[in-house]
Amino acid sequence: MGLAKTEMFTGQQNEIALFAKVFGHPARVSILQHLFKINSCVCGDLVNEIGLAQPTISQHLKELKHLGLIKGSVEGTSVCYCINAENWTKMKETMLNFLNQDIPQTKDCC
Repeated sequence: MGLAKTEMFTGQQNEIALFAKVFGHPARVSILQHLFKINSCVCGDLVNEIGLAQPTISQHLKELKHLGLIKGSVEGTSVCYCINAENWTKMKETMLNFLNQDIPQTKDCC
């Protein structure tokens, strides 16, 4: 398997790719939707809500936390997760700037 060669691309290009990757699995989308709906929850709640095994949910939470879209705080033996509002806003701005690019209006482009 070849290297990703991410150093060949700009920081913004790499960031957009990471955001796209995190939305590339429906479980992560479902976790985010659930966190928006209830504002915060414990991993066990997500297991019950989504129906995946606890280790699977934990792996998806790890990906979301690594990217900074969620944050967690320890409450006893559990970790309570919520949306990281500052990073969510930054992600939205980055993605909207990318997605709001318009195709030039020409007669025939290809």
